[in-house]
Amino acid sequence: MKAIFNAKIFIDDQIIEDKILLFDHKIVNIVDKIDLTDIETIDAKGAYVSAGFIDLHIHGSGGADVMDATPDALETISSILLQTGTTSFLATTMTMSSEAIDKALQNIQLHANKVSGANVLGIHLEGPFINEDKHGAQDKAYVQSPNIALIENYMNEVKMITLAPEIKGGEHFVKLLTKEYPHIILSIGHSDASYEESQKSFSWGISHATHLFNAMNPYHHRKPGIVGAVFDSDVTCDIIADLVHTHTSTLELVQKVKKEKLILITDAMRAGCMKCGTYDLGGRSVEVDEGKAILEDGTLAGSVLKMNDALLNMKTHTSMNLVEIVNSVTKIPARKLSISKGELREGYDADIVIFDENFSIISTIVSGEVKYKR
Repeated sequence: MKAIFNAKIFIDDQIIEDKILLFDHKIVNIVDKIDLTDIETIDAKGAYVSAGFIDLHIHGSGGADVMDATPDALETISSILLQTGTTSFLATTMTMSSEAIDKALQNIQLHANKVSGANVLGIHLEGPFINEDKHGAQDKAYVQSPNIALIENYMNEVKMITLAPEIKGGEHFVKLLTKEYPHIILSIGHSDASYEESQKSFSWGISHATHLFNAMNPYHHRKPGIVGAVFDSDVTCDIIADLVHTHTSTLELVQKVKKEKLILITDAMRAGCMKCGTYDLGGRSVEVDEGKAILEDGTLAGSVLKMNDALLNMKTHTSMNLVEIVNSVTKIPARKLSISKGELREGYDADIVIFDENFSIISTIVSGEVKYKR
């Protein structure tokens, strides 16, 4: 058993001090005092301690991409994310050929449980079932109608699908998966659905919105579109808090409206945690400079955001308190996925991160093992 002491611990929506966190591969308890003889101890030196961060939407990092479809790529992403406090993530695909997507899904199915860093929780299928008018950095040449055959061999691994429910076959696909595979989160994204179409899709089974505001119609006072529908419903949503995809005013607005329904993501591509330069994204050239990743035509191409930087941006530019900010990458995504992570609660996985007041990561612990130390 291990113990963390001298820490500010996030538990039960509050921050407590003068307690000791006990864990092995699971959280054991939080106590006032205990004999620490024969227990491996970690002195947090007054730093913050929370459950490990969860990223529901990340394509790559450290020079690797999920679509590389190799065990090494998953290992690279898994390892590099530890320095950002991320202890688990959904390996996110993108709109490419059916053959390329199948190779990526098969690679995740075979090798996700063999990575040594942050845990791969499963697959986030972003596309190819999207609206070609809102393809963003996705290659519209490979956009296709919803096709369950593309993913039927991977239904246990698929945890989330971003799609445009208004396209042909969308309604049937959403209703089918909602009935047959309720563990899969269906998310509206890369979509041009109207307010009314969006609301209707929520009744079919759409329960989330992908990178709100981006790759969708804009909010307009006469045509509130997807954003308006999300604001008027209890569906969860995620946002890229990199100050590139979303203005600081937008971050403040969405957190005030969605509150405990808001999740932070990175949507990072292979240039995450790397230097500026030219990188590949789904076979397309991306130029990365000063925190911005763009295609040759100027389209934003994912991000190079680190999760701990997203948290710092929310602290700096919104009125969210520390508990709310941390919950948006721990408890809220974990509950969305229905997994025993995201909280320092007895019996939950011992995925833990220690960080300072600026969200600089001091130590990252996965399943009770220290995987990263600054």
